[in-house]
Amino acid sequence: MQKTIAVIRGDGIGPEIMHATLRVLDALDAGLAYDFVEAGLAAQRQCGELLPQATLDAIARHRVALKSPLTTPVGEGFASLNVELRRRFDLYANVRPALTLPGTKSRYEDIDIITVRENTEGAYVGEGQQLSADGETATLTQKVTRRGSERIVRYAFDLARSLGRRKITVVHKANILKSTSGLFLRVAREVAARYPEIACQEMIVDNCCMQLVMNPHQFDVIVTTNLFGDIISDLCAGLVGGLGVAPGANIGTEAAIFEAVHGSAPDIAGRGIANPCALLLAAGQMLDHLGLTAQAQRLRSAIRATLAARDRVTPDLGGSGTTETFADALIERLRGE
Repeated sequence: MQKTIAVIRGDGIGPEIMHATLRVLDALDAGLAYDFVEAGLAAQRQCGELLPQATLDAIARHRVALKSPLTTPVGEGFASLNVELRRRFDLYANVRPALTLPGTKSRYEDIDIITVRENTEGAYVGEGQQLSADGETATLTQKVTRRGSERIVRYAFDLARSLGRRKITVVHKANILKSTSGLFLRVAREVAARYPEIACQEMIVDNCCMQLVMNPHQFDVIVTTNLFGDIISDLCAGLVGGLGVAPGANIGTEAAIFEAVHGSAPDIAGRGIANPCALLLAAGQMLDHLGLTAQAQRLRSAIRATLAARDRVTPDLGGSGTTETFADALIERLRGE
């Protein structure tokens, strides 16, 4: 049975890494069809809007999208296209795995951490931003709700249970932010009590960042609020080689968007050297979400083998290949299984 997904090719290096990723997905014979839609600068050029209604309609219709990086113009439009997409579709769970891969630059081995980040509220969404008339004082509203806290912590525990994970770290700043972070922590404790088979520890965010640098192997699944999760998930990416190998999933009840979390890198766009690994790994998350777990595992195994051999990989991964030769190497492995 064929499944159609919305595909946003993105800006900068986005079309290049998306082309490579779709070639690899086709080699998996996963039964996927693609509905190509636009967002970001490409959409603005074509139809005068950063986020056209046709794109929103396609995501709502197909319920799954694969997205390359987008560029939000400075000084106009949305504060962030990614934040706007999360808001429009209530994509409340941001899931960011950080997994050691062969051939990447890292000070650590055998890292396997999943950060589950609340995606729709808190300081990161930028509600209530104001600058005084004299330009001397800026204010921002931070809102955390029981509903938002409960569903993200429950999502993290359900994910841990489904994957056989044994430990969750709830990250907060309730010692200082007693209202917002305090509510999140109280709700997290209530949810954790329903999962007695999963160990739960609490950690203040600044200590968590220090511990991640000193001893990352103590972590399994991390769940936290929006802004803290944004920072922690990038820190975890740094433990395994950087954003070039960092995928992300944005999950809601009605839709899900899978993406490379790095930027659009306009400085190397068109040169054919962009690393598609993050988007490929995000495609693996998407396949899992669609129930195509065997294909997802085949994809990840091919990525690991190709990186280990440094077979036609891009310069940032220690090779002399291109975006397309990386895809060629993956496709040959998939077809040679």
